[in-house]
Amino acid sequence: MMRSRSLTLTSLMCGASLSIGACDGTPNVSQAEAQLNKDPVEAFAYASLDQCKAENKVSDEECDKGYAAALKDDANAPKYAEQKTCEDVYGEGQCVPRSQAGGGSFFTPLLTGFIIGRMLDGGGYRGTGLYRRGGDYYTGWGGRVNHDYATGRTSVGRQGLDPPAAIRNAPARVQSRSTVVSRGGFGGGSRSYGGSRGG
Repeated sequence: MMRSRSLTLTSLMCGASLSIGACDGTPNVSQAEAQLNKDPVEAFAYASLDQCKAENKVSDEECDKGYAAALKDDANAPKYAEQKTCEDVYGEGQCVPRSQAGGGSFFTPLLTGFIIGRMLDGGGYRGTGLYRRGGDYYTGWGGRVNHDYATGRTSVGRQGLDPPAAIRNAPARVQSRSTVVSRGGFGGGSRSYGGSRGG
């Protein structure tokens, strides 16, 4: 089954709009995830392209580029052999079936929105998809999205938004239940979230 090329906002644990951050505390962070969350950059999270353009925090052109990057990155989202294995990581109802060229099917987490981050040292903006796990949001590369409710600012680690080419270009592999358990689920892999692009 092919997925729609549009982003859909799923129901959220913390409120009716796109809400970033934990509702009830900060989870334990693996060493790999800690690396992805280093060097935080200011970011803007959106449930849809229309929301990005309406809020005028970045230009319409940057909204278009961020949305396109999220769709492109979603094609390499983590792959799971069984729906239950995917839902053990992302939660019930947060995984969708997909098929691959040459036959075969698998499940991936549901793309719930996209994020645009302002890169350091005049590097412009980068965009990628958002995935919900529990009450938190993560980029497609495993960076945890943080929201400071005191200042209203959202941030994400630089590598969680724009990882090195070795991570970006590594193909996603279909994970089994034993792979997920051995790597500790989301953030357990050394090359990407859930270890999905690594071997």
